[in-house]
Amino acid sequence: MKTDPEAFIRANTSVMAPPHVPEISLHLASEAHELWLKTEEELEAIGLPPPFWAFAWAGGQGLARYILDHPEMVRGRRVLDFASGSGLVGIAAAMAGALEVTAADIDPWTESAIRLNAAANGVALGFAGADLIGKTVDADIVLAGDVFYDRAFADALIPWFSRLAEEGMPVLVGDPGRSYLPRDRLELCAVYEVPVTRALEDSEIKKTTVWRFGSRS
Repeated sequence: MKTDPEAFIRANTSVMAPPHVPEISLHLASEAHELWLKTEEELEAIGLPPPFWAFAWAGGQGLARYILDHPEMVRGRRVLDFASGSGLVGIAAAMAGALEVTAADIDPWTESAIRLNAAANGVALGFAGADLIGKTVDADIVLAGDVFYDRAFADALIPWFSRLAEEGMPVLVGDPGRSYLPRDRLELCAVYEVPVTRALEDSEIKKTTVWRFGSRS
C-alpha cells in the first residue's frame, strides 16, 4: 500500500451514525470530505481501491436494522458478514449478541476501517481477507448487504448462497432493488425506507428489503 490506511481513514472521515441505525457509529465520508471529490485516477495514485467502506449503503443499513430489531437471528451464533465494507452489519450482529462475528472483504483497506469502526462501538470483529465465494463457511449464519450490483459478482454469489441455504445455513441479504437481485430465490423478511445520500444513489430514500435466501421456487 502506498498510503497508511488507518491514518488515511482518520484524516478523511468523521465518526457519525448512519441515519437508519443511529445506535451505531462509523468512520464515514460526508460531502464535506475531500474523499468524495477524488477521481478514480487520484485514488489509484495513492493506492486506494474504490472506498466502499467509507459509506453506509442502503442494503447494509436495512440489514443492520433488521438484525438489531431481531437479535434472535444472531444471538449466540457465529456470524459471517460477507462483503463487509465498513463492518456495519457485523457490528450490528455483535451488538445483538452474536457469539462471534467475522467480517469478510477482499479489499485490504476494509480491515483497517472495520477495526476502527468496531472499536468505536465497543465490539470485537474478526476479519477474513480471502475470497470465500464457493467455499465452506465456518459460521452459523451469513449476512450480506448490497451485493447484487454487478452481474459477474451476482453470478458467482447466487449458486454459492443457494448451496449454503440448501445445506441449512441461513443467508440474509439486504438490498435496495439492485439490478441483479435473484428474486426467484428469496423469501421476504422486512421492508424499510432508508435515508441515503443523493450523491451515492438516485434518491434520498431507498426502499430496502431484507430477504432470506432459499432454493429456486
